[in-house]
Amino acid sequence: MIRELTRNIGSFIFLILLQVWVLNHIEFSGFINPYLYVLFIILLPFETPKWVLLISAFFLGLIIDIFMGTWGMHAFATVFMAYIRPYLLKVTAPRDGYEAGTQPNVRFFGFEWFIKYAAVLVIAHHFVLFFLEAFKFHQFFSTLFKVLLSSIFTMVLIILSQLLTQKR
Repeated sequence: MIRELTRNIGSFIFLILLQVWVLNHIEFSGFINPYLYVLFIILLPFETPKWVLLISAFFLGLIIDIFMGTWGMHAFATVFMAYIRPYLLKVTAPRDGYEAGTQPNVRFFGFEWFIKYAAVLVIAHHFVLFFLEAFKFHQFFSTLFKVLLSSIFTMVLIILSQLLTQKR
């Protein structure tokens, strides 16, 4: 329990620092913005209570908002992603449900399951974030293009992180 909490706090801090110091400075043509910090919510254990999930997502997004000066957009998008996560897990659950002590990652559920699960959450987050940022429908297709490209780039980073951190 304590070990899991320590690991999650370390992951929280590491992903925020990586996002703020490195990834926020990456932008290709104004269309690709990687947001790897969402990996924290994606990788939280299945047993995480909804209220902990939502509060963690709020503080994660709020800290990113403070560093980026985006006035709550990341907090809103991250809370939205955390809100839909339990429903997505219910839809993608195996017949017998999830085993206690397992986490949503490549090692426990395989590459295909993880890609589907993470992609839905990343696209939902990016969709909400970029449409809040644009706040105009006359830029619908360019914003949608930005959502898709940024989601693909973020998913590449998530896959790389899974490949690098998973034990053989």
